[in-house]
Amino acid sequence: MKSFALLPLAAFAAAYSLPILAATDDANNSDIERITVKGRAQSMYRIDDGSVAMKTATPLERTPQSVQILPLSLIEDQAATEVTDLYRSISGVSQYNYASVTFRGFRQNDVRYDGVRGDPYGDVSTPQLFNIQQVQVLKGPSGALYGAGDPGGLINYVTKKPGYQADKRIKLTTGNDDFVSGSLELSGPLTQAADQRYRLGLYQDHENPYRWNTDNRRRIIDTGYAIDLSDASTLTLQLTDVRQNEAGARLRGIPADSQGNFLASMRWNANEKSDFLRLTATVFQARLDHDFNDWLSADVTVRYFDNTERQKYHEPASADDTNGDGLADYTERQYRDQTRDTKAGSVTANLVAELGAHTLLLGGDFSHQKEDFYYQRARTADGVVGLSYSNPQYGVTDPASYRMRLITDSDTTAERYGFYLQDQWRITQAWDITGSARLDGFDDKVLDNIAGGEEHYNDTGFSYRLGSTYKINEHLHPYVSWSTGFTPQDVSSQLASNGGPFDPEESKQAELGLRSYWFDSAINLNLAAYHIERKNILQTDPDDTDRQIALGKVRSQGVEVDLLGDLSENWVINANYAYNDAVVKDATSGISRSVGKRFANAPRHQFGLWTRYDITALDSAIAFGADYVSEQFDQDGNRIKPYTVFDASWQTQWQAWQFQLNVKNLFDKAYAVSGLLGRTGQFPGERRRVYASASYRF
Repeated sequence: MKSFALLPLAAFAAAYSLPILAATDDANNSDIERITVKGRAQSMYRIDDGSVAMKTATPLERTPQSVQILPLSLIEDQAATEVTDLYRSISGVSQYNYASVTFRGFRQNDVRYDGVRGDPYGDVSTPQLFNIQQVQVLKGPSGALYGAGDPGGLINYVTKKPGYQADKRIKLTTGNDDFVSGSLELSGPLTQAADQRYRLGLYQDHENPYRWNTDNRRRIIDTGYAIDLSDASTLTLQLTDVRQNEAGARLRGIPADSQGNFLASMRWNANEKSDFLRLTATVFQARLDHDFNDWLSADVTVRYFDNTERQKYHEPASADDTNGDGLADYTERQYRDQTRDTKAGSVTANLVAELGAHTLLLGGDFSHQKEDFYYQRARTADGVVGLSYSNPQYGVTDPASYRMRLITDSDTTAERYGFYLQDQWRITQAWDITGSARLDGFDDKVLDNIAGGEEHYNDTGFSYRLGSTYKINEHLHPYVSWSTGFTPQDVSSQLASNGGPFDPEESKQAELGLRSYWFDSAINLNLAAYHIERKNILQTDPDDTDRQIALGKVRSQGVEVDLLGDLSENWVINANYAYNDAVVKDATSGISRSVGKRFANAPRHQFGLWTRYDITALDSAIAFGADYVSEQFDQDGNRIKPYTVFDASWQTQWQAWQFQLNVKNLFDKAYAVSGLLGRTGQFPGERRRVYASASYRF
């Protein structure tokens, strides 16, 4: 990689170091004006300002924490339909399972939408990207501003809003595995003065993925209305409806041995054709922005969602060797019937004062979530038939004949509240210091409808961040930060039947970083080194999968490198590398065997690449991608093999049309992205997928 990058950089260094000169209106040309021309990486893929880390509009070079922002142009170039398609472009992030990721060594699924709580995608459904404008990633603990959250980082989805300029687009896509999708997006002003604006988005797809019995359908309706109440106030209203229906799911993994060798076809599925995972969700959001004057502004956001996630699926319950050859070839199965009904609302308010050298932020938030969980299960003794690895026989069992046993019937209520204060102090034009502090509280109730009892948990926590940035020169911008986090356990985890109650999680991180800009900012190279300690992490009990246990302390440390730049006028590169070492340092009684072991699904090495070359004479572009993840281990200590997959794309413009072809997993590699437990197998990556799309703007 080193020689690959240095040769183009050397070749084009002279071009980027020369100023572009233009004469002014002065007749004697005594004044010379320097004009900065942005290259394709800067105009297409690079975002230099963001509010995810500070909750104020702050240039990234003045942000004392690692941040990555993936714009819509990158999302569309990679034909990403859900967030799992983007992990290669985020250093230190890899897939765990479903919506969960490994983030700087830790499993988590903490997300925000437009900076506030309210994820409508439920327990295991994966967020879709149709109505997303940017994916913002804040690395490390975010408790100082966002409250309860995971220490590896925070993903914030910036939703598409009504636009001031008319933008109308229709898109059709087809591909292998019977994939077909269609979308319509309309946005623009409703009045001549553009003081009222709208957005309407419709998306529908269908596919039959390669694993047996699977059939997926998704639909999203996304609407928005914005009105300028005055020159100083804007109200934005959004309503989104999501429907997902996945047959042959909830998908578990492919059986594998302790060394990561698959023991069944990559098409193997523990589920019957009648099994399913269904999600219905409706989201409402309202945001009011107001400028009191030129130095004081405020915003208030209200977000509410109502979702139902229904699952009926067969769960692998064992890994049995029936012929005595030393390899598992058969699994007993459970049948699980689960329903989660969730209603949640939040309100978040921020007040920002720009007082000379100080930018002060005062804010608070409150969220209330109510979830009803109903869970029935049947085992072999209740009529559930197992499945062979080599010759699975589907359809010989009927879930209607199973003797279902009620496992959980609970109503949980979770309240979170917090108040935060931040001061961004610009000591000099080159030196900034930031201090952030937050007081958090939670109040949780769990009603066990089986036993008839109610359990109640409440506590408070304090999180803070201290950081500083310094501009040595135009090229080098180092930063340093210390941050902490406080996270109460999930309400359902606190049930005694689940192993609870558990103490809240606590975390702390030290981070040292360097942002650098070269060749008139054509090349942006960022480095970050971190050390994180996290206590009281819940994991599935390997001796009883219906219960959880807490690890005493896990330490994660590593280095991340991000490169984004123009290698030539038409050639863009976006690359990243991450090294992580996450190990269990201390364990609670009963799981001391975990001490010194690597944390589950935490690869030591990752490398991601996306590079694009524009062929301007043909109004076309070609792109190439790569994703490498090193060896991992599941929660039972089974090996997950390293893998490298490659992608390619072609894109061309013709008048108002855009045509695009994407090939994912170019060489159709069979591999696993992660694992959970030995009996549930390893989660396979996508086999080769081919997508061809045509979009028209009008």
